[in-house]
Amino acid sequence: MIVGFVGALAVLLMFVASKLLAPKRHSILKNTPYECGIPASPYQWSQIQIRYYVFAILFVIFDVEAVFLFPWALVFLSAPPAVFYEMLIFIAILLFGLAYAWRKGVLQWR
Repeated sequence: MIVGFVGALAVLLMFVASKLLAPKRHSILKNTPYECGIPASPYQWSQIQIRYYVFAILFVIFDVEAVFLFPWALVFLSAPPAVFYEMLIFIAILLFGLAYAWRKGVLQWR
């Protein structure tokens, strides 16, 4: 409880110090929004294709798969035989998802 209190107090003190010590020179140019150094255009709305998000989600799924595969590969020889079949089921489910996404055309970059 003491550690939590000290941590919260440290965060509060950092916010207060930042508020007091930060330079304060406001200007119209500093308050304008920008994206990667490019000034914003008056037309704010643009359509983004959903396939980019689906592609990113698929990447994250298969990246997480790799996180599970590496520790499994390290303990594979010392683990019981059931672990091998559990991993086969896990990989089969992921391959089914990959086949489904491929069949739907999600992985085609247009």
